[in-house]
Amino acid sequence: MSENIAISRHNGVLRLLMNRPEKKNALDREMYRALIATLEAVAVDDSVGAVVFAGAGGNFSAGNDLADFRDFAASAETFPALTFIRAAAAFDKPLIAAVTGDAIGIGTTLLFHCDLVYASPDARFKMPFIDLALPPEGGASLLAPKRFGMAKASQYLLLGEGFDGAEALRLGLVNELAPPETVLDLATDSASRLATKPAKALRAARRLMRGDPKELLARIDAEAALFAEALTSPEARERFAAFFASRSH
Repeated sequence: MSENIAISRHNGVLRLLMNRPEKKNALDREMYRALIATLEAVAVDDSVGAVVFAGAGGNFSAGNDLADFRDFAASAETFPALTFIRAAAAFDKPLIAAVTGDAIGIGTTLLFHCDLVYASPDARFKMPFIDLALPPEGGASLLAPKRFGMAKASQYLLLGEGFDGAEALRLGLVNELAPPETVLDLATDSASRLATKPAKALRAARRLMRGDPKELLARIDAEAALFAEALTSPEARERFAAFFASRSH
């Protein structure tokens, strides 16, 4: 398990805190492996009724640790980021997110797989895949148009524009806004309420609402294949080199 994922339990709720504040909780391989292992364990643990994702240090997540993507093209099928998002998409218990600060890349696309999302007004959402010469990931190419409508999905996926908590609420990505210091408490309270409900009926309702997961999982895999291919392109290599060069100064 990664020391950068802090796990706590209370009243049937398991909280997963991305705890790498010096990197704005950017997710690396070990963090993904810890998240995957935890979701697998929770799936068969009847004492846990809901899971809450949150970030330490004022940010939700700055997305993927880009240094890890140097190896993605060679092992897309087993890359932990892909395994994690597939696990989240297929998870059979409620997922809740508490978002403050930056929610970039998978920090935003993960939210499409959550049942409830709470955020601060000044939270910053962004899906900058195209700017890195990459296609969307995490099922965003399917779920963003369904959630936002095609016009807004194009604005935030193709143009890669960022948006704040108020816009996320208007788009239907977020359920409620709250001051940063109370967002996690609000998310945990809702998770606790869900955890007390009849588990079998709750799972059935989620399955009916979400529909057959095959289309979503197939889209996640199709995105991943294009993602791996794009990473080897001269354009992506140039964008990544510029990114790492800017970090070295």
